[in-house]
Amino acid sequence: MKKGTILNLEITGYAFEGKGIAKILNETHSSDEKPKKFVVFVKGTYPGDKITAQISKVKKSYAEAKLLNIIYPSKHRTNPKCSFFGTCGGCQQQDLIYDQQLKFKEEQVREIFERIGGFNEVEMLPIMSSAKEYFYRNKMEFSFARKRWLTPEEISSMQEISDREFALGLHIPGLFDKVININRCFLQSELSNDILNFTKTFFREEATSIYSTQDHEGYLRNLVIRQSSHLKDLMVNLVTSTENERLFINYTEKLKSKFPEITTVVNNINIKKALVAIGDYEKVFYGSGYIYDLIGEFKFRISANSFFQTNTHQAEKLYQTALGFANFGGDEIVYDLYSGAGTIPIYLSKHVKKIYGFESVQSAIDDALINAEINSVKIFTPILADLNKSFLPIVDTKNLPKPSVIIADPPRSGMNPKTVNDIIQLGPEKIIYISCNPATQARDIKLLCEEKYYLVMLQPVDMFPQTYHIESVALLVKK
Repeated sequence: MKKGTILNLEITGYAFEGKGIAKILNETHSSDEKPKKFVVFVKGTYPGDKITAQISKVKKSYAEAKLLNIIYPSKHRTNPKCSFFGTCGGCQQQDLIYDQQLKFKEEQVREIFERIGGFNEVEMLPIMSSAKEYFYRNKMEFSFARKRWLTPEEISSMQEISDREFALGLHIPGLFDKVININRCFLQSELSNDILNFTKTFFREEATSIYSTQDHEGYLRNLVIRQSSHLKDLMVNLVTSTENERLFINYTEKLKSKFPEITTVVNNINIKKALVAIGDYEKVFYGSGYIYDLIGEFKFRISANSFFQTNTHQAEKLYQTALGFANFGGDEIVYDLYSGAGTIPIYLSKHVKKIYGFESVQSAIDDALINAEINSVKIFTPILADLNKSFLPIVDTKNLPKPSVIIADPPRSGMNPKTVNDIIQLGPEKIIYISCNPATQARDIKLLCEEKYYLVMLQPVDMFPQTYHIESVALLVKK
């Protein structure tokens, strides 16, 4: 098998991160060897598809291929709602019926824990589905670009493209400098789509310059829309490379007039070259500069750059799962690692004696203190700690009581080995591990279980319908 080879394949399985699996006989075996099946991964395919694909990468035991044509579609396929599906990378599974999305995600969590962690008999509860399949996100981040990405249809039309010189939308997967001009996204509300299109028209008519990494010149960088799911708060945050007060005041006044639902308008100024939608400082042009939302009975303040679970309704299911797994008696000392703005500690606050939250970002600590005050939570103490280093010296210096339960909700990369070792040294009776990446979660839990713990139970939670991403909650108990 060589790169460029074109094959007809039948997809029989589905792998993590949205790749269909085909298996073909490996014809390179010796005469005394039993023929082995060679695995080919094809992105954008599903079990039941019969396809034509072209090999793009060949390794010793597998190959990757690009889908060329669907000869016969899987019965699990459906027509995607979005006209940008397949070009924009925001929704990878919009052409797959939702029940089947859930089935594949649940299977993938089990398969990952078996393959990476060696956990073959762990109890796994049925996946928690999302009440909303579309319009579930409370935050969307759009990017400006000087030239928009052309669709294959536009390129093949051979016609002149009149509006190519200005784009506001989402990045093409794997291409940080390419943006597809989005006019309607099915992940956030229809109101956010209207604000997106208004912003695009306003700045295009003003002939406003757009920042580029090619020359590091230009004004516009990102548009971030944050919207409360339970309250009537809505933030428009425009990220720019410099200040332009006259232009921004004009934009704010027209926004307010067009969309009275907007409660605050913020300008984040990012003077760095890095393509991140976070400012070095910010200016508030309307409202408080914050929005508020609820998870359960608790109210949280959300600033322009705060981390907050993007699917608010599912976040409550996620936290309720953690609460159920912990089965608190009321006297527990809890450590919450990667505690962010304090959402998990505050949600659990009525069920434990004391919670210490460890977080590496000072602005998140500030948000956590505010959120604790808003909710009159006295038993939660946020602590600044670099969780890429050992946090035990902080525990010792502050003379903190040892935890009976540790909750960890790390980023996709998982926990640093030093953090895993710290948890083992502390030896809590229970660990609740929440993760948006089952692969790194299984890796870390394997290390914990090699020392002191049993993996008792897993609960997959679908936080991101129409994508291959899956959240998972794990319960570990001390041996």
